[in-house]
Amino acid sequence: MKKLLQISLALATALTAFAAQAQDVKAGERKAAMCIGCHGIPGYQASFPEIHKVPMIAGQNAKYIVAALQAYAKGDRKHPTMRGIAASMTEQDMADMAAFYEQQAKLPAVADSVAAPSANVAELLNKGACISCHGANFSKAIDPSYPKLAGQHADYLTVALKAYKVERNANVGRNNAIMVGQVKQFSNAELKAMAKYISSLPTELATVPQPKLR
Repeated sequence: MKKLLQISLALATALTAFAAQAQDVKAGERKAAMCIGCHGIPGYQASFPEIHKVPMIAGQNAKYIVAALQAYAKGDRKHPTMRGIAASMTEQDMADMAAFYEQQAKLPAVADSVAAPSANVAELLNKGACISCHGANFSKAIDPSYPKLAGQHADYLTVALKAYKVERNANVGRNNAIMVGQVKQFSNAELKAMAKYISSLPTELATVPQPKLR
């Protein structure tokens, strides 16, 4: 009984700590100052590894944002700028910023049904089993550690998908066993076609412009 009580107390402490991290939105807003130069400017384009719009992260799942930052910090996602930023952050920083961005966009939830893709794109999406993780409308993933994709910039999605095909490059590439296996089935043109469809769907994501004076 004593051992069980100790385990219960330890679990309660851990859950309390996690809840405190995930709910510190105001702290996340302050810490997001390092992000707004790219993610707070609608239409802002990055030039590495090729020109593309930076992803919309307002309204994104907080657990996914944390997972992405951790991947950049560990080098599982290779991007010099993002790795430098993520490596400078503590777990608390990541949790705070993720909580802030998750609630920053106040868009209506995407409906359960969305416009169907063309037959060709539908075949590609079925081949990749995309909905098994990202949901039928690409906005309600089966786990919040997976990203909402619907409405995300097509050029960003294309660049991100192609990154899973890159090998032995110190500055470009993504390492995720599931995604690597899925993406390597497709040509870059097929990835672009899937990204274009997904980007056309109703979205819960946004880029929220930041005030010039904070």
